Amino acid sequence: MENRSSLYGLATGWGKALAFSVFAGFGAGSVVAEPVVVAALGDSLTHGYGLPQGDGFVPQLSAWLSGEGVDVVVQNAGVSGDTTQGGLARVGWTLGPDVDAMIVALGGNDVLRGIDPGVSMDNLAGILDAAQAADVAVLLVGMTAPMNYGAEYKAAFDSMYGTLSEEYGVMLAPDFFEGLRDVAPEDLGTVMQPDGIHPNKEGVARIVALLGPYVAALVASAQ
Repeated sequence: MENRSSLYGLATGWGKALAFSVFAGFGAGSVVAEPVVVAALGDSLTHGYGLPQGDGFVPQLSAWLSGEGVDVVVQNAGVSGDTTQGGLARVGWTLGPDVDAMIVALGGNDVLRGIDPGVSMDNLAGILDAAQAADVAVLLVGMTAPMNYGAEYKAAFDSMYGTLSEEYGVMLAPDFFEGLRDVAPEDLGTVMQPDGIHPNKEGVARIVALLGPYVAALVASAQ
């Protein structure tokens, strides 16, 4: 990699957009407080696969942020089935002139396809390079691999997010599924869709409750 600066299937152990503006009047004139625009670059987990439009990750995250008084527009740049390579291929148009910050939540499909973690890491580095060139703040969201491909694969995959966060100086949320880790195996049906891969509405709510503060901090850093 060059120019670096700085479940899935939880049942198997793997673990865009609401906007609001604030208008403040000052004397005879007025000032429009522009919301921060955040692009959520991801796969089906970001896109909201299998859920009604208002129940997916981006709508629920937008609602959570609004409830916390965060002035933000979250754009849904999630594509079901996307790998880190797919994210890299479309990051250029994702980073439109209006985008101030970006959430990067990719890698789960790489695991499902058994892609070499080194390749995944290179792709994520390319995405971070593009964000850096566009002067866009990033929140990198980690995924975890199962033991299916062995301990060495899992260690390489799981650690690449922290390594990239340190090298590029970007924020890191270590685990997309952190909000579901305390759910007992026998209760996974309460938070997961029948496929055992994608969270249901309740599962997304739990995920957002823990990822929300990270995104709020990302927005603050982009203001």
